[in-house]
Amino acid sequence: MASNKARAYFTLAGYHFNPDQITQHLGIQPTSVDASGARSDLSKPVLSSWELSTETVTGDIDVYKLTDDLIKKIEPVKDKILEICKSHNLSPRIDLVLVLSVDKTESVPDVGFGARTIRFLANIGAFINVDYQLSERI
Repeated sequence: MASNKARAYFTLAGYHFNPDQITQHLGIQPTSVDASGARSDLSKPVLSSWELSTETVTGDIDVYKLTDDLIKKIEPVKDKILEICKSHNLSPRIDLVLVLSVDKTESVPDVGFGARTIRFLANIGAFINVDYQLSERI
């Protein structure tokens, strides 16, 4: 059976913006972008997104460390994140994706966020999304 897997990612999302502008402004190379909104007609609201992700980890998962490592990468550009969110009306968020094993011998990871992560997300007005999935259907 499959073991537990997890990944955390920070996203800036909004309507009608070019993610390349975010990359340029922050000076951080994203792991993923969606520029759909940059190419869409203004009469149809289409989201664009800029994403920075951790690697997917398996086995013994430490959510606190995973999210803390991600925050350490973006914390130095906090003021730039605030500027770009305001100028482009972007919504910041952190997502945690957990794929849980159905194997009863696998431990279930604790899900929580450290003070550093919570403080940073509160300072930039971000929200948190946790997505649970099962490794296979029962």
